[in-house]
Amino acid sequence: MKIHRYNVSLRNRLTFLLLIAVSTWLSAQEKENRPVKEYSLTISKKSVNKSGKTTTGMAVNGSIPGPVLEFTEGDQAVIHVKNTLDVETSVHWHGILLPNYQDGVPYLTTPPIAPGTTFTYSFPLKQSGTYWYHSHTMLQEQSGVFGSFVIHPKKKTFEYDSELVLMLSDWTDEKPMNVLRNLKRGNEWYQIKKGTSTPLNSVISRGALGAQFNFWKQRMEGADIADVYYPAFLINGKTSQEYPQFKPGEKVRLRIINGSASSMFWMTFGGETPKMIAADGLNIEPVLKDKTFIGIAETYDYIVTIPQEGKMEFRIMAQDGSGTATAYLGSGEVVSAVKVSRPDKIAMMKKMAQMDMKMGAHALKFNPGKDERFQMKEEYGMKMNHAEGMNSKENTSSPSAMDHSKMHHSKMNHDNIAEKGMKDTKGHMDMKMDGMAMDMNDEYSYDYLKSPSKTAFAKDKPLREVLLNLTGNMNRYVWSMNGVPLDETDDISIKEGEVTRITFNNMTMMHHPMHLHGHFFRVLNKNGAYSPLKHTVNVPPMEETTIEFFGGTHGDWLLHCHVLYHMMSGMTRIFSYDTPRDERMAAYPKSKLVDETNRYYSWGLVDVASHMTELNWVASNIRNQFNVNAEYGWNKNLEAEFTYERYLHDYLRVFGGVNVENELEDSLGEISTTGVIGLRYLTPYLFNLDVRVDTKLRPQIQLSREVMIFPRTSLFGSFEYQADFGWVNDFANQINYKKEVVWNTGLEYFMSRNISLMGSYDNRFGAGGGMSIRF
Repeated sequence: MKIHRYNVSLRNRLTFLLLIAVSTWLSAQEKENRPVKEYSLTISKKSVNKSGKTTTGMAVNGSIPGPVLEFTEGDQAVIHVKNTLDVETSVHWHGILLPNYQDGVPYLTTPPIAPGTTFTYSFPLKQSGTYWYHSHTMLQEQSGVFGSFVIHPKKKTFEYDSELVLMLSDWTDEKPMNVLRNLKRGNEWYQIKKGTSTPLNSVISRGALGAQFNFWKQRMEGADIADVYYPAFLINGKTSQEYPQFKPGEKVRLRIINGSASSMFWMTFGGETPKMIAADGLNIEPVLKDKTFIGIAETYDYIVTIPQEGKMEFRIMAQDGSGTATAYLGSGEVVSAVKVSRPDKIAMMKKMAQMDMKMGAHALKFNPGKDERFQMKEEYGMKMNHAEGMNSKENTSSPSAMDHSKMHHSKMNHDNIAEKGMKDTKGHMDMKMDGMAMDMNDEYSYDYLKSPSKTAFAKDKPLREVLLNLTGNMNRYVWSMNGVPLDETDDISIKEGEVTRITFNNMTMMHHPMHLHGHFFRVLNKNGAYSPLKHTVNVPPMEETTIEFFGGTHGDWLLHCHVLYHMMSGMTRIFSYDTPRDERMAAYPKSKLVDETNRYYSWGLVDVASHMTELNWVASNIRNQFNVNAEYGWNKNLEAEFTYERYLHDYLRVFGGVNVENELEDSLGEISTTGVIGLRYLTPYLFNLDVRVDTKLRPQIQLSREVMIFPRTSLFGSFEYQADFGWVNDFANQINYKKEVVWNTGLEYFMSRNISLMGSYDNRFGAGGGMSIRF
């Protein structure tokens, strides 16, 4: 058997190498007949002011966003990228169909670009449309390493006079690593700063206390919409842009790209209703649409007509209503775009509670490494009509995709794709309230997108089904699929010549724009055989979306949520064709890419008050956490604890460590050191439970909770009970039984992300007040 496996492996490898050689020869022959278009890009640090504050970003050719790269369909793109940073960088060509080695994901498909070096990307352009590029190294995209990529068709398919690229983005003055650290520590500052928090006083005044208890019962604070506070949202690098060069009556093609790190937008237009003509670079059946939701990494093309009098306003509003940006085309008085109402989070909570939605699927499971992606599980609340028959080859009501190997023109060669009758697989969860379907996400539907030609695939193509439940934990900021982050799963195998159908079932309160590298896929909607082709699909909260694609290439390809901080916290998968790895990647283990999603982050808190001082410090990755806790009361009561804990599950961890305290009050002379073991559990209603025993066999239980009662004010408290049976000193008689009760309560007022005022009462130290400092 070993010899047989060796021979098969050798045969496969030789076949693969032969295919590579033939492919390389054909590419070389083809390249000789292609016009070559070259660009040079330099990635460097740059002082920028996007929000009224000067800070350091990363620029491409000195600008944020980087330059527009323009090509014509059929060109050979040759792009030299020079890295002048002091860290590695990379560039991914988002939505471009290209050889695996050119995709630009460091350590997976392409070598990282080391400091002081230049890497040359070279690939043929077999498509046309509006695309973009960005760094795929850590969080560099948030700092400014992104730009637009436009491929003009050989033959113009729509009539217009001129065109304009509009790159949408978000900007933070913080270091992106500090943003992610703040998300992982779980405080509410970003929601406070944006004015999108839902404190208890607002909940009660709106009659939503029952809904709030429903959320707490499911271990959720409230209806989350967006994670990060941004002081500025930008269009082509500015909060407001003027384009007076456009004349009255002129028809302009707008190529709109959402290059944000974690912001989605509502787009509206002033004047005549614009015509949408393309989505994610591909032509669609034109549709009049003046209000559109654009997810991260999506692109939409419109033809707009400049008003006869005045300038047309193009307006974007962040999904949670926390900010806007505008662009004006033409001159004169403003022809205003519609202003979208800010979402009402408390109303959303009430509606979801009435619908009895099951929320908060586990981001971490007890059995790491077991990705049950082929099973419909009741625990995930799957109620979709087409769930029956999942993972069955008899369920071929809509097998479809596109053959990437034969794509070579702007219509993406739909001619090869056979017609197929389809059911409506929009797939909203079958939930009803008072006998009427309640769908909160109709406004995010893709039903308006229709391909101009059939995209359905032939019945005889083999079909494979994959279920990916989108799961997450907002408290610890761990994101995953099927309760398994990237660090704990295997690659998902796909095959050439096979249709892969993926059902994304979003069990979180966040939108997740899912992007698959190196492929376009069909988004199954009401248009059946004419379902649109995209490279990124937004999956709304508590909804499911089905996509499918045809396996027609080789190598490893990334699938991930394009919310940058979700991707970097585990909501990522590797799709693999199970072909030998490119030999040029031998020195770059893909395990390093995986490890980047499971880094340690550390943070701390110091309370300095009139009656006590306290230190808490944490270093944590997905499963492991180290804690240092120390407190000193002005009555000379000292206690410090050092523990390591292991997360067995989202809500349960075990721990062990050392506790140090003085035995007698008012004296630091006698210090007692004991070992401790126990477990910590996040209960329904968000109480933190700590159950332990020390080496003196003293059991202890502690319960703590914090709740925001006003927009900047939190109420906190804890209760601790410890019993001492004297088992260590006098096991036989057990005559030394005593108990100790410790409790405290207080208020904290947030002045900034790092500074709070606090006042508390502790039954050991009395009442006092002071300051909390986070670091």
